[in-house]
Amino acid sequence: MHILLVNDDGIQSIGIHALCRAAVQRGHRVSVCAPSTQQSAASHRITLTDPLYVKDFDMGEADVKAWAITGTPTDCVRLALFSLLTEPPDVLISGINDGYNAGMAVHYSGTVGAATEAALNHVYAMAVSVHHEAGQTLYDYVARLAIRTAERYVKLKIPPVTILNMNAPLRDPASMLAPVLAPLSVANFKDSYIRRESPRSGTYYWMTDECLMEPPEAGSDLDWLNKGHVTYTFMGNPSEHGAAFTSFVKDLADAH
Repeated sequence: MHILLVNDDGIQSIGIHALCRAAVQRGHRVSVCAPSTQQSAASHRITLTDPLYVKDFDMGEADVKAWAITGTPTDCVRLALFSLLTEPPDVLISGINDGYNAGMAVHYSGTVGAATEAALNHVYAMAVSVHHEAGQTLYDYVARLAIRTAERYVKLKIPPVTILNMNAPLRDPASMLAPVLAPLSVANFKDSYIRRESPRSGTYYWMTDECLMEPPEAGSDLDWLNKGHVTYTFMGNPSEHGAAFTSFVKDLADAH
């Protein structure tokens, strides 16, 4: 299977390298096209008027072709599919993101935006994220689970423009609870801003790092993550939680 990897944390981040190693170890062909710098919260933005610079990048794995792009995660997907790859991928995996892309965070996420772009271009696509305090052991576990998930996912008949959004909690891999299929939480962010005065330019506001949220609804993805489960959410147009999807996650839970 040909796997295309992308992310929004930058091509040097721990998550995309964990995915690359796991995919190579499973015997898959891997291509990587990721931002050269941090691009979190880029959503589905594309670059219209500035040039996109492309440089080869060494992922440290034999036979992996990788490029670092001076653009957004969605730019990376488009360049890979339209210009850089000699053969189309069987699946795109975006991540592993440093921090959940669950609930309403999906609307801001460059990780999810990149996966959505692949789905728009008829490529099976996954977004994968983990708790922001995860260490290397948890990243490696989630990477292996993501690759095994992708191997099953490409065999599933899905509606057009569907992505699989996967999140993993902060939990020791040996005690990780089985995957569940969960809808997105609609609990919203309660961000705060500091008001300041610039002596030259006037009033400005700066977002603080105190990210508060409304409590998640019972049975939502954030609720299940808080309980220690890996969550899977199918997103797209339309977003359907049909019998095929339920059977798919049950299969993963049984394999767990």
